[in-house]
Amino acid sequence: MALTVGEAATAAHSDGPRRYGAALAVLATVFFMWGFATVLNDILIPHLKSAFRLDYAQVLLVQFVFFLAYLVMAMPSAKILERTGYKLAVVLGLLGMAAAAGGFIPAAMLESYGLFLLALFVLAGSITLLQVAANPYVTVIGSPQTASSRLNLVQAFNSAGTMLAPLFGSLLILGHGRTDTARAAAHLTLGQRAADVHTVELPYAIIAGVLVLLALLVWRVRLPDLGKQTRRAAQAERAQHSLWRHRNLVLGVPAIALYLICEVGIGSTLVNFLSLPSIGGMPHARAADYLTLYWGGAMAGRFIGAWFLRWMRPQRVLAAVTVGALVLVGVAIVSSGPVAMWSLLAVGLCNSIMFPTIFTLGIRGLGPLTEEGSGLLIMAIAGGALAELQGVLADAIGLHLSYVLPWVCYGYVLFYALRGYRVTAAAHDERLTTA
Repeated sequence: MALTVGEAATAAHSDGPRRYGAALAVLATVFFMWGFATVLNDILIPHLKSAFRLDYAQVLLVQFVFFLAYLVMAMPSAKILERTGYKLAVVLGLLGMAAAAGGFIPAAMLESYGLFLLALFVLAGSITLLQVAANPYVTVIGSPQTASSRLNLVQAFNSAGTMLAPLFGSLLILGHGRTDTARAAAHLTLGQRAADVHTVELPYAIIAGVLVLLALLVWRVRLPDLGKQTRRAAQAERAQHSLWRHRNLVLGVPAIALYLICEVGIGSTLVNFLSLPSIGGMPHARAADYLTLYWGGAMAGRFIGAWFLRWMRPQRVLAAVTVGALVLVGVAIVSSGPVAMWSLLAVGLCNSIMFPTIFTLGIRGLGPLTEEGSGLLIMAIAGGALAELQGVLADAIGLHLSYVLPWVCYGYVLFYALRGYRVTAAAHDERLTTA
């Protein structure tokens, strides 16, 4: 049975909870786990920096390699989705994540930073497959008028994972290490540093086991199918359209990329920032607890944003939170102590709705090109790799002043919210099939 977008919206409005509730609940769990695994990088960065005696540029290779996988794997993931369908793509993504998490064990046993980076690349490549499948699925599965609200709601569970991951990492990684502050790390022996590397084995073994169980759950749950008409329109039909005619998509791709520089750069350096004597002067394990507040703000903001976006235009909400982020990051740059600390922590609340709202604005009106447009936007997540530039800046001018990079990037996101989102060409023949 094929439904037009309008008919799908009516069906979703009338019996959406019955038809799509189970699917969204399963997706919420998947979103939770990839958020959890992604934000553990923010714990790995200060931990590996001390254990391997790395500078900021070297340790932010963690994020460079991780987000590079989005660039490399986005289009292959779209091909996999086309061939396998939504459900099997999610299962394969979860199993790939499990294999990558298991790869942390030999990396720790061999005390190899290179193997850690390889495992992170595989982990991110698997998450890319999940992103390519899940984000457009949630967007198309119901009414297009509430797409931003729906994606923000499911992304809130992703933020729940990002909020809990620092607590998990603080307890099982930083809490068992000796590299608690830069001063303490400077006096550790090689044996003590090696012992710190091994603390990642148990946490990632637990994660691998949970991911395998989740893959089995997804395999057994019946999900509505996005048929081939939605995953890829016929070549003759698609030839009548061009992605480059859609201004909201063309400008949305750099908006996603630059936003990711902000999210990744701030989250990755926050533990080290809070440990600076001029800011909080606290041990890494304690700073990781504050990192939970940063990601907790993102979770709360997505739940709140999901409600607001049912009544307000998404571009207006995006503009408001972007202005908030610009003010808060600016205050953090020019101040110190608790003012700088709490200003940067509060940025998480502003970040909350940015990615899903830019995403839904970017694919608006794409019709049969929705899959390709989604692939480009997911590929733009590779912008997070450019957070490496903040590491270079931090080594050159200091960590505190390096936040000028995300401040500039937020400026472009504000431009997108004010003017760049506007649809200049629209296709009206999107279709949703259900099984």
